[in-house]
Amino acid sequence: MELQKVQKEHANTNSFYTFLLIAGIVLVAFNLRPAITSLGPLVGMIQEDIGLAHWSAGLLMSLPLIVFAVMSPIVPKIATRLTNERTLLLGLLFLLIGICIRFIPMVFFLFIGTLFVGIGIAIGNVLLPVVVKDKFPTKFGLMTSVYSTSMGLIASLASGVSVPLATGLNLGWQGALIVWGIPALVAILIWFFLLRFSDKNHQVVRNVRSNSNRIWRSPLAWQIAIFMGFQSFLFYVTVAWLPEILHSHGITIETAGWLLSFTQLMGLPASFFVPVLAARFRSQVWLAFILGMFPIVGYGGLLLGSSYPVLIASIILIGITLGGCFPLALSYIGLRTRNTSQAAELSAMVQSTGYLLAAVGPMFIGYLYDVTHVWTVPLITLIIVSVVVMTFATASGRNQYVQ
Repeated sequence: MELQKVQKEHANTNSFYTFLLIAGIVLVAFNLRPAITSLGPLVGMIQEDIGLAHWSAGLLMSLPLIVFAVMSPIVPKIATRLTNERTLLLGLLFLLIGICIRFIPMVFFLFIGTLFVGIGIAIGNVLLPVVVKDKFPTKFGLMTSVYSTSMGLIASLASGVSVPLATGLNLGWQGALIVWGIPALVAILIWFFLLRFSDKNHQVVRNVRSNSNRIWRSPLAWQIAIFMGFQSFLFYVTVAWLPEILHSHGITIETAGWLLSFTQLMGLPASFFVPVLAARFRSQVWLAFILGMFPIVGYGGLLLGSSYPVLIASIILIGITLGGCFPLALSYIGLRTRNTSQAAELSAMVQSTGYLLAAVGPMFIGYLYDVTHVWTVPLITLIIVSVVVMTFATASGRNQYVQ
């Protein structure tokens, strides 16, 4: 009788921990994009207020990506010492501090706050797929779907409400940015309680040093890294400059902000179903090829089309791509590795090199616009990048493991 009571209590404890863990994963996912995607629609206001050129605004958008590239190789080492739970909590604290710093209306604090935001998000980027593979090894595809869809949902919301918060509620761009400290605070509370239930002796990342050099010599790892990098290039460029591109077609900046939100909403079904489909098949070549075709047509539509229906059709295709490619890249981290340790190494390598490529995007596209004063050359560049994305996504989809 006593044994049954103990077993029941243990089962209840495990169920509560699992529920709390899923909530914690979703809340971390909620915080990995809004602090960045909320910037894009506000770029014009920020430029007018503090006098940023297009390339400087692009640098502001690129700064978190540079931080991702620098921090990603360091995160597994921190997690080895602190455990994933403590490291994720540390990342959330950095994120919240950065969001609060950006409230100070000075260029210096805007960039310093964005630096802290980048550190916090980098930790979550690296560790979230590792936590999912470790805690839910048989449900990796489903859990990746859940948290990647959560990321897309909150990212689209952040893009859509930024301008209304700034103008409609008279919060200004600083107030519209600091609002995203609320979900960060909630996530901090959840992970604080998770620490009480987690195994203090459990370290998710092991023997990173012994095999990390092999990962960096793996052709497959580099294929995934290049895919991750250039799909992120497309995402962050789109978040930064799509409102301005649409504005150049005669659409008001507030409507353009909502259309950016709409673009990301169109990617939500892909965010959910792509990881599930990827996990069901040994090869993802066909899936990667289809996803890779959409942005070529989408950015081509923005380049050649001027009518409202063509623009809407174009951003729908772009949205499907942005929604599907990121979770596909995350799925490759789990599907192309044999264990959690290898997944951590691949995640760090892929996100470090990948985001280094992505960091060039917003600033480079902004520079091209500053030089040409039209969006023709930037959009042609995005079409070329889309071809690269399709090529390396397809190559990464073959049924094999990193060595």
